[in-house]
Amino acid sequence: MATLQIVDFNMKKTIITIAFFACALLVKSQVQFITQGKVEYEKKINQHKPFEDEADNIWNAERMKVIPKFVSDLYELKFNTTKSVYKLAKENPTNRYMMWGGKPSETDISVTDFLSSNFSSQKDIFENTYLVKDSIRHLEWKISEEIREIAGFECRKAVTKICDSVYVVAFYTDQIPVNAGPESFNGLPGLILGLAIPRLYTTWFATKLELTNPTPLEMNPKQKGKIVTRTQLITELEKGVKDWGKDGVRRIWNASL
Repeated sequence: MATLQIVDFNMKKTIITIAFFACALLVKSQVQFITQGKVEYEKKINQHKPFEDEADNIWNAERMKVIPKFVSDLYELKFNTTKSVYKLAKENPTNRYMMWGGKPSETDISVTDFLSSNFSSQKDIFENTYLVKDSIRHLEWKISEEIREIAGFECRKAVTKICDSVYVVAFYTDQIPVNAGPESFNGLPGLILGLAIPRLYTTWFATKLELTNPTPLEMNPKQKGKIVTRTQLITELEKGVKDWGKDGVRRIWNASL
């Protein structure tokens, strides 16, 4: 009798184990990965921060009294399995800018082609329009265990550097297995929904996702400008801002995004 009870117990244990793994496989099979759509990001800049250590500059001190500390605008990233297109979606009409050149450009647009590994970005800088054409930038990311929720998605933290010393913090979700993000940032196992560059006092965070199917026209926008590589653009800008001090350096960093 005892032997039968042991056999019966083992059978029940086996059945429960099988049922558990069957449920796990069912849940896994029901997980849907998003491969196309549109993400809206809020780009936010702390305008006062670069000038807070210039207490003796009366002009800047007076401007900080009347110009908002933060400005924010909405950007959009349309994506599918082959491309992503990033551009300004809506400028905040109430923005007032501390720095000349801080106003976003409606014609700036970046296209990342995953199939050809090419990147192109139209940029209005000073009085010139450039078309940066280069390969997709390779970034060495360090992925951490930190998790945060952004726009309803669980995102993991990763860190990299640009311009040798400028740290970039990103949060990506593997629920959207698309190698893209704001500006030219990419190279993670999922779409970047959050981005922060402390030395530029700037953040990008997704506010919503629309499950749309971008049209071929939307994914192949017209671009124009003086064609340059990333290196050629930075070299040209360095000549123009060499006497601008910290402001010139920040403009180089911004052009490198």
